[in-house]
Amino acid sequence: MSTNPYLFLMFFLLSLNLTAQVFTFTSNLEGEKIIHKILMDSNYLIETRYNSESNVFVSTRGGFYQKSEKGFDIRLEFNSNYAKDSLKRIMLVSKGWKKSSLDKQIHHGKWLMAGRVRPEGEKRRHINGARKTLKFLLDGHFQWTAFNTESFKFYGSGGGTYSAKDRNYVESIVYFSRDNSKSGVVLPFVYELKGSDWYHKGLNSKGEPMHEIWTQRKN
Repeated sequence: MSTNPYLFLMFFLLSLNLTAQVFTFTSNLEGEKIIHKILMDSNYLIETRYNSESNVFVSTRGGFYQKSEKGFDIRLEFNSNYAKDSLKRIMLVSKGWKKSSLDKQIHHGKWLMAGRVRPEGEKRRHINGARKTLKFLLDGHFQWTAFNTESFKFYGSGGGTYSAKDRNYVESIVYFSRDNSKSGVVLPFVYELKGSDWYHKGLNSKGEPMHEIWTQRKN
C-alpha cells in the first residue's frame, strides 16, 4: 500500500513545529500561579518555573530528550532542585502547552561559554568538561544556565526575551535566579559572529563591562 506524500509532509511539519519552539503552561504552587516555560529544539529541552506576577525564579532543569508515546523522556544535565529531589531523569507530557514563540533570530541555537576577551587578548576556557555555562536561544527567547554535569551543582540561571539585528543584541530579563530584582532589566550589547564563535560585548546585569566568547554547541 502506497503512502500519501501529502499526509507524510503534514505529519513531518507538525512534528517539526512541536520540537523546535517555545511553550508555556501554568500551575499552582502554595496558592501562587507559576509559569512553566519550555524551550526545546530537536534534541534538547529546558523547563523553567517562575512566579507569574513577581517573576521570582522557582526552578529550572534541562537536558537531552527522546520523544516517546508517553511524552518527553529527558536525561537531565542540570536540575536546580537536585539537592532536594535527586532527579537526573524526568518525563514531561505536553498537556496544556501553549506556543509562546516570537520571531526567529539569527542567534538561534545552543551556545557554550568559551572564554573572554581581555586587554591582553583572548582567554579561552575548556568547553568539553563537566562545568558548563549554556545559553539556549530559540524563537526570540533566551536562557543561560551554569551547572556541573557530574556533581549536578547548580550555579545560576536567567532568561527572558531577546532581539538581534545589525550587530545589536538586546536581552530583556524576565527571571534571574541570583537576583530577582533584575527582572525587567534590559541589557544592550554589540555582537560579531566569526565562524562558530559569537563575540558578545557590553555591560552585565551589575553594570560591569564584559566581552564574552560563546561557541556553538556540537554535542
